[in-house]
Amino acid sequence: MKLLAIETSTEACSVALYADGQVVARHELAPRRHTQLVLPWADELLAEAGLAKAQLDAIAVGRGPGAFTGVRLAIALVQGLALALDRPVLPVSTLAVLAMQGQGDNILATIDARMGEIYLGAFARDADGLVSATGPEVLCAPSEAPHPETPVQGVGSGFTAVGSALVARLGDRLAGVDASALPRARDLASLAVRAWQRGEAIAADALEPAYLRDKVALTLAEQGKPVPR
Repeated sequence: MKLLAIETSTEACSVALYADGQVVARHELAPRRHTQLVLPWADELLAEAGLAKAQLDAIAVGRGPGAFTGVRLAIALVQGLALALDRPVLPVSTLAVLAMQGQGDNILATIDARMGEIYLGAFARDADGLVSATGPEVLCAPSEAPHPETPVQGVGSGFTAVGSALVARLGDRLAGVDASALPRARDLASLAVRAWQRGEAIAADALEPAYLRDKVALTLAEQGKPVPR
């Protein structure tokens, strides 16, 4: 099994190559540089492994939710590559990829969605060390986040959004937090390999992003600013 994994849904740019059990990756906090880095990194990783693009079995992508521009970029790049190579794609939730950074068995992954809201998903660690969703992913205000039944480990930027309101909301149900955690393509590759084994690959033209929100900014009125006449 050989696959390329691309994750650009946050300020981190991340690319990984999985080849028969071995993973090599590039990862950098690089706001607004994703377009410049992704394809050169992919070429470097393939060259290091001595592989051609045509030898890939599939391409994995972090499908969101996350920053609109980053999600669109990853979807477009992966769709273009997969169509050109006539290969299937493996879309994986960016929140699931982020949850792989968490410790313990129950993990709450969250990304600052701006506009006073967060993207949030709950996950459980399986016996194989990977994570699986335990409920639907949601977009909500931190103060309205679902309250977990058991203590969770928190990961992601949503824990510092809106004055750390999510930390206050969860209280003693929060066993620990790593608010600096970002999704990594190395983890995306691991989750994608499992998806491949489960037969979850799809055709490139069926690939869709998971935005959770259609709106990218508050109106002037919502910001409390005068509307030009």
